[in-house]
Amino acid sequence: MALPAARKKLMTFPGSGPEKGASPAYRKNYSLVLPASVFFCSLILVLLVYFLFAGTAGEIDSELKVMTFNLRFDNPADGPHGWPHRLQAVVELIRTQKVDLCGTQEVLKNQLADLLLRLPEYNYVGVGREDGKEAGEFSAIFYRRDRFIPETSGTFWLSQSPEIPGSKGWDAACERIVTWGIFWMPSSGKRLAVFNTHFDHLGETARRESARLLVKKIKELAGELPVILTGDFNAPPDSEPVKIILESGSLLDSRTEAISLIGPAWSFHGFGRVPEERRPLIDFIFVSCHFSVLEYNSIFREINGTYYSDHNPVAVRLKWKPLKD
Repeated sequence: MALPAARKKLMTFPGSGPEKGASPAYRKNYSLVLPASVFFCSLILVLLVYFLFAGTAGEIDSELKVMTFNLRFDNPADGPHGWPHRLQAVVELIRTQKVDLCGTQEVLKNQLADLLLRLPEYNYVGVGREDGKEAGEFSAIFYRRDRFIPETSGTFWLSQSPEIPGSKGWDAACERIVTWGIFWMPSSGKRLAVFNTHFDHLGETARRESARLLVKKIKELAGELPVILTGDFNAPPDSEPVKIILESGSLLDSRTEAISLIGPAWSFHGFGRVPEERRPLIDFIFVSCHFSVLEYNSIFREINGTYYSDHNPVAVRLKWKPLKD
């Protein structure tokens, strides 16, 4: 049955072009309508993709993965637990954990070179504790190049003369340092201060006075900025140095604050030689009130007869809290 001409025209699909015999004006209008419709459809698609990506990027940008990691210095006497046997596992851990900031302890210059060669997406700030250059152990802060730009950084010594390289403090057995940096995140414009340290293993007075000096310096250098403090404090949670840090009123223990806890409640195991009931928690990540702690993970794992280190690497997942009006 033949359709009326008017009905036939209504059923014509726009993409099929104007009907034969249409007037020149109709053909001109049709040629304008089709590109415009394609343009608006494309615009809507682009906007949808943009907002989807922006939302995902915003969620990623609101979180940070931070680690404190006493890597154990490159000591040939460690035998099967020596650095050459652990290096590749350490590299894979940092990469698979997608660490943004990593405060390290006991790192020697050759170990820094090993890590930077295998982790080109990272850089570091820090100096050797013996001369303020390359001698001795570093307390280096590694950071992701694609997320952070260091605005300024430095190192001070945990002693009565913190500005003098190589100075020892109080009853400390070794030179002890704090490396710090003020970092800018280009993707969000956020700024934060990161401090990383390694307290003395023998000097009780040194640990106490180091905590007092550290709290003072954080206030001087960070001001009102968000703060992350990582380190091997050689002191358990109920010790005086840790209490001094917490009682400063500006820092919180990430383990206590964490929504999710993973791994053991201790961090030092001496390559598995310390009996489990005697293993202490001496590695900490402290954060200011600008962050929520979503997850705390003390990572203990045996790998081919050894471990990542004689300490557990400790990783936390942080989320920036919304700014208050």
